[in-house]
Amino acid sequence: MLISAGNLTSATGLVRLQYEALVRAMWLLYAASDAAVSKLTSELTQEAANRANKLPMVSEMLEKLQGKAPPEPVNMLLEFREYSWKPLSSFVHGGIHAIHRHSKGYPLPLLEQMVRISNGMSVMVGMLLVILHGGGEQRGKIPKIQRAFADCLPETKSQIS
Repeated sequence: MLISAGNLTSATGLVRLQYEALVRAMWLLYAASDAAVSKLTSELTQEAANRANKLPMVSEMLEKLQGKAPPEPVNMLLEFREYSWKPLSSFVHGGIHAIHRHSKGYPLPLLEQMVRISNGMSVMVGMLLVILHGGGEQRGKIPKIQRAFADCLPETKSQIS
């Protein structure tokens, strides 16, 4: 919606925020200690906010996920970080990428890639929701969605090799 409204810098920066929220959700499910979970679920006070600000950063969360969470989504998150983290950080923090694209424009392939990546994040959130739900009648639906909408999703290393 942001892209269609012409808010291209915001749309691009939001992809990084989607990624961080997904990493944190997976970390909370698979790797966080009970103490860490309680820091995020306690009543919102200044003291609680200060404690929650001391939680691990994304890179540490990703490290802790390895060996605890299913390897396929962890590998996808690691791949995303490897190729996209620095440019997307530039958009979030008003760096060279944001300034250059704002002044020179956004090539269509870049915008298409952002939509695919955002869709990919949404699919991974769907996977996480199925896990949290306990599966049941939802089991197997996400792979069907991935196959049906493959043209709207990012390619992964496994597809390219």
